[in-house]
Amino acid sequence: MLIHGAGDVAWYWHLVEAELRERGHDLVAVDLPCDDVSAGLTEYTDTVVRAVGDRTGLVLVGQSLGGFIAPLVCDRVPADLLVMVAAMVPAPGETGMDWWANTGHDRAESEDDHDGSDTAVFLQDVPPELADEALARGREQAPTPMLEPWPLSAWPDVDTRYLLCRRDRFFPPEWTRAMVRDRLGITPDEMDCGHTPALSRPMELADRLEAYAAPGSSL
Repeated sequence: MLIHGAGDVAWYWHLVEAELRERGHDLVAVDLPCDDVSAGLTEYTDTVVRAVGDRTGLVLVGQSLGGFIAPLVCDRVPADLLVMVAAMVPAPGETGMDWWANTGHDRAESEDDHDGSDTAVFLQDVPPELADEALARGREQAPTPMLEPWPLSAWPDVDTRYLLCRRDRFFPPEWTRAMVRDRLGITPDEMDCGHTPALSRPMELADRLEAYAAPGSSL
């Protein structure tokens, strides 16, 4: 189950989805109701749970804002693994709006000089034509889910992995390592890419996800 980030669409995952389907995996990427101002965390979670259907042996993958949603899905349906990819890690009762200051993200700085555009921040290592298509497909992100307290009392009891992107300009790596250690108590794995590896490094990301899902994986 592939959960995209803020203002995005399921298309974000299409290259990873195609790669893993060729390897025999069942993939579902969902469109979250990002542009629906009436939709909050419950509606986002409901969207994913409906897409899960009666599937079992789930690996839930949350990208960026998807990190607020994927654990909520784990609280509703049985999952074998939760993979956070350059993702937000919420705390009980925390709103998405508070998350930035609570984690120190508002003080984190990228090591790279750039012009601050969406392309430079999120898509700097994505092929230009693919980056243009990603921007064209993007949607306006309604603030509703960011205003609601994260409803779980604790992180779900599910094996959790975090994949950090070392060239991420939005979630700088040094800050991300500390955030993941403080909030999840684990050391993240790392890829040499920017914030959107499903577009910039789809085969490598597919390899990582497949390795995580392998029986007895210790990666």
